[in-house]
Amino acid sequence: MQGNWFQGQIPTSLANTTNLQVINLRNNAFYGSIPSFGTLPSLVDLNLGKNQLEAGDWSFLSSLTNCTQLVNLRLDANILQGVLPSAVAGLSKSIEVLLLRSNKISGTIPHEIEHLTGLKLLYMERNLLTGNLPESIGNLPNLFVLSLSQNKFSGQIPLSVGNLSQLSELYLQENSLSGPIPGALGDCKKLHILNLSCNSFNGSIPKELFTLSDLSEGLDLSHNQLSGEIPMEIAELINLGPLNISYNQLSGQIPSTLGQCVQLESLHMEGNRLHGRIPQSFVNLRGITVMDLSQNNLTGEIPEFLKLFKSMKLLNLSFNNLEGSVPADGIFQNGSNVFIQGNKKLCASTPLLQLPLCNAETSKQRHTSNILKIVGFTALFLVLVSCFGVIIWKKRKKVTQAAHPSFEKLQKFTYADLLKAANGFSLDNLVGSGKYGSVYKGRIESEVHEVAIKVFKLDQLGATKSFLDECEALRNTRHRNLVRVITVCSTSDPTGNEFKALVLEYKVNGDLESWLYPTFHEHHLRRPLSLYSRLAIAVDIAAALDYLHNNCMPPMVHCVLKPSNVLLNDIMGACVGDFGLAKFLRNYSYSSIGGSTSLVGPRGSVGYIAPEYGFGSKISTEGDVYSFGVIVLEMLTGKRPTDEMFKDGLSLYKFVKKSFPEKIGEILDPRIAPYYGDQDEEAGGTLGQENHHQMAGIMSCIIELVKIGLLCAAEIPKDRPAMQDVYIEVIAIKEAFSALQG
Repeated sequence: MQGNWFQGQIPTSLANTTNLQVINLRNNAFYGSIPSFGTLPSLVDLNLGKNQLEAGDWSFLSSLTNCTQLVNLRLDANILQGVLPSAVAGLSKSIEVLLLRSNKISGTIPHEIEHLTGLKLLYMERNLLTGNLPESIGNLPNLFVLSLSQNKFSGQIPLSVGNLSQLSELYLQENSLSGPIPGALGDCKKLHILNLSCNSFNGSIPKELFTLSDLSEGLDLSHNQLSGEIPMEIAELINLGPLNISYNQLSGQIPSTLGQCVQLESLHMEGNRLHGRIPQSFVNLRGITVMDLSQNNLTGEIPEFLKLFKSMKLLNLSFNNLEGSVPADGIFQNGSNVFIQGNKKLCASTPLLQLPLCNAETSKQRHTSNILKIVGFTALFLVLVSCFGVIIWKKRKKVTQAAHPSFEKLQKFTYADLLKAANGFSLDNLVGSGKYGSVYKGRIESEVHEVAIKVFKLDQLGATKSFLDECEALRNTRHRNLVRVITVCSTSDPTGNEFKALVLEYKVNGDLESWLYPTFHEHHLRRPLSLYSRLAIAVDIAAALDYLHNNCMPPMVHCVLKPSNVLLNDIMGACVGDFGLAKFLRNYSYSSIGGSTSLVGPRGSVGYIAPEYGFGSKISTEGDVYSFGVIVLEMLTGKRPTDEMFKDGLSLYKFVKKSFPEKIGEILDPRIAPYYGDQDEEAGGTLGQENHHQMAGIMSCIIELVKIGLLCAAEIPKDRPAMQDVYIEVIAIKEAFSALQG
C-alpha cells in the first residue's frame, strides 16, 4: 500500500494477520507509534519508511525479535526519537537490511550490534548519534554498505573496520571524527566508494588507501586537517572517477603519477598548500569534466593540452602563481567555465578572459621556451623509443595491434544531424534499449550504409560514466570482430539538455539473441541458425575476446558478454558490442591510455555473470571466459541460462554436464538436431544423404564444442582455460567441421 495518502495510525489489528510475509506502507502519512508485529512469525520484509511514525518506548523493536524470518527492516525518514536500544541486537540473525536514516535517533550505537552477523546494508545517516564508533562494528562479516554520515560521532575510526572484507561503500562524512585515517582501511579491498569528508582527521594520507584498486565511484577526504605530501602511490587508483582532497593542509607537488588515473571524472585539490607545476602527465586525463586546483601555490604556465579536453565543463586555476599566456582555444573560449583570477603574471591573447593582453616579448619568450621544451622532449623521446624498440623486438611475439582511432579526427555531427538521421528518434527507428541508452537505426549522408545511433539516457545515474567508459574502450580497440565506432557526439539539444551519443556501424542481421529466440514474426522470416553458423559465431566471439585479453593495449575485460551484445552482419559474421562496462586490466604499464579494473559485485546480466563476481571477486579475464562458455552451451541447447526449468540447483551447466557426452544429442536445440550439417550456402548442404562416418565426425565436433563450453563455464575461475587457447580450439573444430562438409 506504499505511495498513497493514507493517514492516521497503523491499526494494531494488522498484527493478527499471522500469515503476512511483507508489510509495505512506505511513503504515506501514517503517524503515532509503530505497532508490535511480533505475532507475525513469517514476516520477511517490514517497510514503514517515509511516514511520520514515532518510536514510543521502542517496544515494537523488542517484539520484532520474535520474527525469526525477518530480512528487511526499513524505518527510515520518520521521526523516531530517543536512544537506540540494545534490543536491536536481538533481531533475526537473517536480517540483511536495516534502514534507520533520517530520524532523530540519539545516543550511541549499541556494541551488541555485532550479533547481526547477516547484516549487509546498515543505513543510519542523518540522525543525532554521538560517541565513538563501536569496535564491535568490525564483527559484521557480510556488511556491504555502512552509512553513518551526518551524525555527531567523535573519536577515531576503530581499527576493526579493516575486518569488513565485503565492505563496498563507507560513508562517514559530516561527523566530528578525528585522529589519523587508519591504514586498516586498506584491508577493505572491495571498497568502491569512501567518503570521510567534513571531519577533523589529521596526519598524512595513508598509502594503504591507494591499494584499494576497486575504488571507482569516489574517494572524498575533503575538509579535514590532513597534511604532508600526496603519495606517489596514488597512481594505483586507476579506476577512480571522482577524487576530492580539497581544503586540507597538503603540501609538496602534485604527483605526476596522478596522470595515470585516466578514469578521473572530477578532481578537486583546491584549498591546500601545493606548489610546483601542473604535471604534464595530466594530458592523459581526457575524460575529466571538472578540475579545481585553485587556492594553492602552483607556478609555471597553464598547459596547452587543457584546451584539447572536450569533456571539460569547469576549470578553476584561480589564486595561484601561474604565469605566461593563457591558451586561446577549447574551454578557454568560454569565460564562464574558466576561473583564473588571482594569478598576477597571467596574460591573454584576447580580451575575453579579462586579463592583460600579452605583449610580443611575452609571446616570444613563451615561443622560445616551447621550442626548447620540444627539442628536449624530442631527444628524450627518441632515446626512449630506441630502448623500448629493442625490448619489444626481443620480447614481443604477437603482431602489434592496429593504431588506435583518434576521436578528434572523426567526422563531427550535431544533434540536429543525428535527429534527422534517426527520423526524430522515432519508435520505428528504435532497434534496442538498455539501462543506459537506446539504439536507433539511421541514415547519414556521408555513410554508404545505415548506422546505429546509441543515445545515452543521461537522466539515469551512471549513464555519463558509461558513455565515457565506452568512448575510452572504443578509442583503444580496433578489430574485425568488434563493433566499429564511426563518431562520437557530445553536445546539447535545443532545450539545453546535455546530449551524448555514439554512432556505430549498423549490423543488418541484428543480435544473436533474436536468432536464438525469434519472435513469432521473425520465426517466419528467418531460417534457423545452422550448426555451422553457430560454430562460426563462436569462433568470432573467441577472436574478439582473445584480442581484448591478449592483444589489446592495455588488455581489457568486456564484463557484459551475452547474446544481445553479439551483433551479426550481412554474412552472419559476429561482432561484439556494448563496451559500457568494459574495464582495463591493472597489471599493465600505461603511458597515454588507461585504466584497469577491479569492481565489486556482479556487473552484467544474470545468467552470464561469473559466479565469483557474486562473492565480490575482482573482475578478470576469467569472467569473460565464463560468459563465453555459457553462450556456447546456450547456442547448442537453445536454452537461456535463466530458463524457468533451471531451478532447485539445476543450471544450464549442470543440465549439459549431466548429458555429456553419451546423451548430448538428446539435449541439442531441436532446430539443429535433425540435421547437424549446414543449410547455409557456405557450408555446402545438409547431412541428410551423408554416410555414417560423416555423422560420427560431425557429432565429434559437437562434443568437442560442448567440452569447450563446459570448461569455460566451470564454477572455479582457475579451472577455466585462457581465451587464446579457447580461440585455437574453436578454430580447429570449425576447420574439422568444414572438412566434413566437403
